[in-house]
Amino acid sequence: MIIRSVDDVNDTDRDVKHGNWRSRRMILAKEGVGFSFHETVLYAGTETTMWYANHVELVHCIEGEAELTNEETGEKHTITPGTLYLLDGHEKHTLRIKEDFRVLCVFNPPVTGREVHDENGVYPLIIEEPESESTPVS
Repeated sequence: MIIRSVDDVNDTDRDVKHGNWRSRRMILAKEGVGFSFHETVLYAGTETTMWYANHVELVHCIEGEAELTNEETGEKHTITPGTLYLLDGHEKHTLRIKEDFRVLCVFNPPVTGREVHDENGVYPLIIEEPESESTPVS
């Protein structure tokens, strides 16, 4: 069993900060559960284009507002609390953040926490063997 709070992750190597966003990686590939789980905040007034060519991502909004544009079709969607989107077709997309946008994200395959977006917004696929035992962070 793993018990971990956001406070446990703050300012550790699991707390990834970028100019447009901050992502706290609560569960990573090394936990060996088949997915990774992140709490991410994208900041108001920013725009970020991403393309998870190697991962499926589910994003569930719990706070804020953003406009999501599917760069392949041009479709636009307003994402607000209680709305989720699933990038099951590896869609290249852009988020325009209206107000700080806090989301819960699940990635499959799981990320290691070391990935960075390349010039196309893609995370590389890094395979990591799980740790032999899960230990709680307390």
